Amino acid sequence: MAESAPSTLETLDIQKIMHLLPHRYPFLLVDRIVEIDGDNSAVGIKNVTVNEPHFQGHFPSHPVMPGVLIVEAMAQTAGAICIRSTGEDTPSLVYFMTVDGAKFRRPVVPGDQLKIHVRKLKQRGNIWRFACEAYVDGAKAAEAEISAMMSPKPAE
Repeated sequence: MAESAPSTLETLDIQKIMHLLPHRYPFLLVDRIVEIDGDNSAVGIKNVTVNEPHFQGHFPSHPVMPGVLIVEAMAQTAGAICIRSTGEDTPSLVYFMTVDGAKFRRPVVPGDQLKIHVRKLKQRGNIWRFACEAYVDGAKAAEAEISAMMSPKPAE
């Protein structure tokens, strides 16, 4: 039996992410996407820093990343691989549609590196569904299933 060659997984740096997604600071919540397997799965990286604006009001004496922003980081990671799968020259937007089964297991705080694992569950036409998990130092911080719809980007 012949051994298959190991596959090389792709990565996206911040410049490529900004080419794919319309989000910008302070709402761009993924710094790098690694281990991309087509549109099937990917791992997004979010480096959590104390100078992010939400920490000024979200428990200033004990800063915690809001769960809704963790879910948004999951959606942005999934959205980037959706758009990338259509070809980088195809202007598209991905609209977040649903979030199901969201669970938050531990606080995410400044200094943490959030590793966001997204895995495609289903795609039908322009509708996608992903299972998402976010980890800090190997411990699960959050999980959710999300769905999104890809739409042509309106002319500017």
